[in-house]
Amino acid sequence: MAHLLMVESWVGAMSRLLPRAIREGGHEFTFLTRDLHHYLRTAPEGTAHPLLGARHVLTADTNDLATLLPYVARLQPALGFDGVLTSCDYYLPTAARIAARLGLPGPAPEAVENACRKDATRHLLAAAGIPGPRYVVCADRSEAAAAAAEIGYPLVLKPVDLCAGMFVRRVDDEAELIRACRALDGFPVNARGQRRAPVILLEELLHGPEVSVETVTFDGGTEVIGITDKSVGGAPAFIETGHMFPAALPAADAAAAQDTAVRAIEALGLDGVVAHTEIKLTPDGPRLVEVNPRPAGNRITELIRHVTGIDTAAACVDVARGYRPDLRTRETGLRSAAIGFVVPQTAGVLEAVDGADLVGAAPGVLELQLAEPGTAVKEAGSNNAYLGHVMAGDAEGRGARRRVEALLSQLRPRVVNR
Repeated sequence: MAHLLMVESWVGAMSRLLPRAIREGGHEFTFLTRDLHHYLRTAPEGTAHPLLGARHVLTADTNDLATLLPYVARLQPALGFDGVLTSCDYYLPTAARIAARLGLPGPAPEAVENACRKDATRHLLAAAGIPGPRYVVCADRSEAAAAAAEIGYPLVLKPVDLCAGMFVRRVDDEAELIRACRALDGFPVNARGQRRAPVILLEELLHGPEVSVETVTFDGGTEVIGITDKSVGGAPAFIETGHMFPAALPAADAAAAQDTAVRAIEALGLDGVVAHTEIKLTPDGPRLVEVNPRPAGNRITELIRHVTGIDTAAACVDVARGYRPDLRTRETGLRSAAIGFVVPQTAGVLEAVDGADLVGAAPGVLELQLAEPGTAVKEAGSNNAYLGHVMAGDAEGRGARRRVEALLSQLRPRVVNR
């Protein structure tokens, strides 16, 4: 039995999948957080959050490495951690720093930090010759306006250190650019109390379908689990509206995407990681969007498990312990699985989601999760605003996306103003 240290977590799917994978592997974990109430607030009424089923729940300032690293070093002789992990992007560099301080398995901290900073990723991959969009890093909005005029509209504006598509916007002219910059300026601290880097990343708008390559890198070698497709909506924001695994791609496109992802992981110096690498398949070939050194979100891990039997959350636990994960595929009875998200169109209060009973009883449905009546609804601006999802599989081929889209069309959220 191993004892793992989990430093913070997302409060969505991985906050349940990772503790489950630890328990099913016969291990236990200590949960370390700066704000326990952040997790208490997100548990359904009358239930305990799975993270609170840890062997120990400890509080410390996880945003202050100067005090956190010596604190964890003092814990180690008594608690005996065998690995360090997190599901939250904002704490991936912290987990890597702790693992290095304790002499435990883990990726190089500098590699993780570079992967988690979109500007650093761009610089390193460009130097390695890995194709991506034309880009420029700007110190402020006036510099951004000048750079945009040089690159040419339309462009994509991105913060360099936020997640889930937050404040990522398509901008078609200077007025839209200034509005996007002002919105970003109004968010100087992220949801975990960490001060953002004030720089702005402007990128050429890439055209073509977007996919993600799911991989595990261990002992210097990267194994590709498969490729997930992605549908995006919510313009001018970029909101993920659905996914299917495996992506229905021509063999040449799949091979090119996989090669690009593996080269990017190598160029960043990542090892001992499960990674989710996003790529645009443009008419000029694959272009790297970003490398996320953690398992895929938005329940892509469950799509993979339903089709291949591979549990990428369990693989994350294994690599954190320094063990090579079992990535052998198993027969599951499904050839594809897809998920579609209920994206709100207006703000207000959710009265109900009409059609839920019909969809829940439909054949082939793997999951149906919907927000409760009374939920406050905001207009969607990122992947944090969903009102639920439906997941379904296809036993014959790669028709799961069509099945999910048909089911999703039957779900009609009733949102009212009160």
